[in-house]
Amino acid sequence: MSFVNHNKKEVNCKIVYYGPGLGGKTTNIQHVYKKTSGDNKGNIIKLNTENERTLFFDFLPLELGEIRGYKTRFHLYTVPGQVFYEASRKLILRAVDGLIFVADSQLEKMDANLESLDGLEKNLIEQGYDIEKVPLVFQWNKRDLPNVTSHEDLEAKLNKWGAPSFGASAVSGEGVFETLKEVSKLVLMNLKGGLS
Repeated sequence: MSFVNHNKKEVNCKIVYYGPGLGGKTTNIQHVYKKTSGDNKGNIIKLNTENERTLFFDFLPLELGEIRGYKTRFHLYTVPGQVFYEASRKLILRAVDGLIFVADSQLEKMDANLESLDGLEKNLIEQGYDIEKVPLVFQWNKRDLPNVTSHEDLEAKLNKWGAPSFGASAVSGEGVFETLKEVSKLVLMNLKGGLS
């Protein structure tokens, strides 16, 4: 849950990009980082390993204005996509305020999407979260590639909560900010009632 510093009048919110390996989570954050003005962003921290581009997370503090006089800062994280980094995934999900599930639209990636989504649900339950109460947005990534699953099939198989969803191509930037804007809006709506 968000951290409120009443002395500094600052609210820090955590958004986690979750999804299968090489589905576009890191590419999303890199695009946001590249397109965000220097005054509104901190440093991006990227940890690469031999087997996975993102071992722990990419970190991007992004200030998005004020709510009731409090400065709002979003911290964007990615989780490693590969299953054997499960402990890292759980750690990164702690104190999450919003989730973006980045699904790989390629037909052959549906099983990986389902496995990752199942892991997300289980990891949230273990930490006492109800996925229906955490702001969640789906991103159907890689829409620019041939041989992709239809929007309808992605919705039917993955989005059982009826959460907002966006088609995207993280490589070109299409849909990246729309997805982030939507989850940010949902997180801020949750916060508005908590600040006095």
